[in-house]
Amino acid sequence: MSVPASVLKIVTIVIAFLVIALAFAAWRFHHNGNALWQIISQQCVPGQLQKNDPSPCQRVDIKAGYVTLKDRNGSLQYLLMPVARISGIESPALRDPATPDFFALAWQQRHLLTMRHGSAVPDSAISLAINSEYGRTQNQLHIHISCLDPEVRQQLDRLTPQLNSQWQPETLHQHRWLVRTLTPAELAQQSSFIRLMQEVPQAQQEMGKYGLALASLSDGRLALMAIKRDWLKMNRASAEELQEHRCTILH
Repeated sequence: MSVPASVLKIVTIVIAFLVIALAFAAWRFHHNGNALWQIISQQCVPGQLQKNDPSPCQRVDIKAGYVTLKDRNGSLQYLLMPVARISGIESPALRDPATPDFFALAWQQRHLLTMRHGSAVPDSAISLAINSEYGRTQNQLHIHISCLDPEVRQQLDRLTPQLNSQWQPETLHQHRWLVRTLTPAELAQQSSFIRLMQEVPQAQQEMGKYGLALASLSDGRLALMAIKRDWLKMNRASAEELQEHRCTILH
C-alpha cells in the first residue's frame, strides 16, 4: 500500500525538526554558556572596583549598569552587556522600566568602532543585534555592536520610503522580519525590548523566541527589526545574521 504524499511531507517535516533540535542541543552543550558572565563578574567588575582597571573589558560603568567588551570575532565588533546577571532577551528584568535601556546604551557606544578602526565609521555601516534564546551560545544578555551586512544596507535603503512607525513584515536575508522606524529621540525614550513586548501581539509571552536588531536609515531615522524563531524554516531568530563582522561595508 502506498503512503499518501501528504503523510510523507508531514513525516519529513517532523524528522527535519528533530534533526535541527538535536543539532542545536549538541551545539549548546559544547559551549560554556557562562563564559561572558564569568568575564564580567570575575574580571571586569572586580578589576574596575579594586584597581580602576576594567580589562579585559573596554569599559565598566557601574552607575549606568553596563560593560563593553571587544568581541574576539571581527576586527571591530564589540559587546555591550549588563553588570547584573540577566540571561537574555527573555529575562523578566527587561520588562521593568527601571532596568537600564541597554539597546539605547549600545547605540551610544557605536563610537567604539571608529576608535578601533582609526578613522570614521559612519552610522550607515553600524548595526546592533541581540539573538533569541535559541540563537545564542551565551546566557548573559549581550548586544552585538558591529558592521551591517552590505546586502542588508542595500535592502534597507530600498525600503526606506515605505517604512514607518508601524511594524510591517519585510524579507531581509531571506527571513521574515518585522520592521518599524524610530527617531533617535524615540530610541532613548523607551526600551526597545518593552516596545517590542507592547506593540507586537503575543511577543511579551514569547520574548525568548525573538531576536532584535537596529540600523540607521538614509533619512536620519532608525530601523528597529524583530525576527521570530521558526524551526520549520531553520530560523533560530539570530538577529546577528544582519551583521557582517569582517566589515566589508567599509571597503
